[in-house]
Amino acid sequence: MCANETHLGCADGRCLPAEYFCDGSFDCDDLSDEAWCDVTNDPNSAEPCDPNMCLLPDCFCTNTGKEIPGNLVPNQTPQMITLTFNGAVNHENWDIYNKHLFTSDRKNPNGCPIKATFFVSHPYTNYRHVQKLWNDGHEIAVHSITHSGPEEWWARNATVEDWFDEMVGQANIINRFGKVWMEDFRGLRVPYLSVGWNRQFVMMQEFGFVYDATIVAPPSDPPYWPYTHDYKMPHECTEKYQYCPTRSYAGLWQMVINPLLDGKNNSYATPEHCDFTLTGDDIYGILLNNFKRHYLKNRAPFGIHLSGTWLRNSHYLAALKRFIIELLRLPDVYFVTYKEVIEWMKRPTPVLQLKKFQPWQCKDRRFRENEIACSKPRTCKLPSKVLEHDKYMITCVDCPKSYPWIRNEFGFD
Repeated sequence: MCANETHLGCADGRCLPAEYFCDGSFDCDDLSDEAWCDVTNDPNSAEPCDPNMCLLPDCFCTNTGKEIPGNLVPNQTPQMITLTFNGAVNHENWDIYNKHLFTSDRKNPNGCPIKATFFVSHPYTNYRHVQKLWNDGHEIAVHSITHSGPEEWWARNATVEDWFDEMVGQANIINRFGKVWMEDFRGLRVPYLSVGWNRQFVMMQEFGFVYDATIVAPPSDPPYWPYTHDYKMPHECTEKYQYCPTRSYAGLWQMVINPLLDGKNNSYATPEHCDFTLTGDDIYGILLNNFKRHYLKNRAPFGIHLSGTWLRNSHYLAALKRFIIELLRLPDVYFVTYKEVIEWMKRPTPVLQLKKFQPWQCKDRRFRENEIACSKPRTCKLPSKVLEHDKYMITCVDCPKSYPWIRNEFGFD
């Protein structure tokens, strides 16, 4: 027993403040402060939701996780659709984004172009293309520098310092070589959807990230709305390598992934996890039926989470285009970024007032000349001590001395 009631004892008898236990770093000399911690054991775990204390715009939780912000009724609530893409942006998927999905004729009901969120990892990324996506109003977010395996490392082994190196490091790389403003980096998604427990969220809070987009909720009808981590999560964490946070992280948003249901008692975090024998028509049917589960119930944002690899299947790409075209006929469906979802949730605005909702207006952003994507980028052939062979990188700015990597984001070494 410790004399101070706010302290807990290490196995060797030493007493430390309770918040040092299960925080992801070792403080007891014998390492016992982290020895019995997991997603169910934490002496400082977050409290259950208190809707009277958790108030917008800074905090959002509900008892079930399924209530609409602002107590709006469903038909007053816009159905937000979040298209998200994970991984490298390069010649293999550029035409898919530029010529197939985000064409100038595809506009939301307020007259603004449809938008997506791109979680960019470093290897094989063309930073000129990232810069162009950002210029066009898409949200650029972080997906790590290395995208390395194994999957379990992210969930169980990565330290707070590793999280910083991978995620803040990648923001630095995109800022340096794609010119995206640092203040525009709001969120991250972890490779393989491997949630990194409290260590990941400690880093996110310390370095100003606004949201995580990695946690997969259990299948639910109606689905879950995003929430902040001020209070305990409104659902279990059941997916493999989903090592979810137990602490309170005030104001940090969770852009929760609602899995897709296929009508045969199967659920999938993303379309890529679906049965690979599915046809384009099957995919279209799954997207439409899951959309209806959101649209006809509580209007929780409907996320479609993809990679460029999946979209190289021409039948699946055609199904997605058909789905987008079909939904843009509806007067209350908006394809928006995660940043825009959060802006709406902070100030819930009825559908009929959305054409005047400032955060969703298509204002022209003012870029300096060097912030506008160039037409003739540089192809840099760069040595790498770590990777032990030359790597190529495309950017509109001057080539660095070496290939940017962990703890060498600017390629100085």
